[in-house]
Amino acid sequence: MAVRAMVVLLGVAVLAACAGRSEAPRFNLSGYSAVYKNGHADGCASADGSRRRDESLYRADTDYMMGWNDGRSACARKK
Repeated sequence: MAVRAMVVLLGVAVLAACAGRSEAPRFNLSGYSAVYKNGHADGCASADGSRRRDESLYRADTDYMMGWNDGRSACARKK
């Protein structure tokens, strides 16, 4: 009976340890500019059909535009 209780407690402890972890980032964007990352996040959020995009930044900043396009494409494939 004591062994069974230990196995149950160990299982609960393992599950509790996993519960506190957040989901890993979906994409590794290290090395990209902050503007690219913002564009990527907005593009990814737009992959469901809604449109989240800073139009003036999209037209004026190539990093934002490329990030938005990449984010939208990558997240549309994952959904």
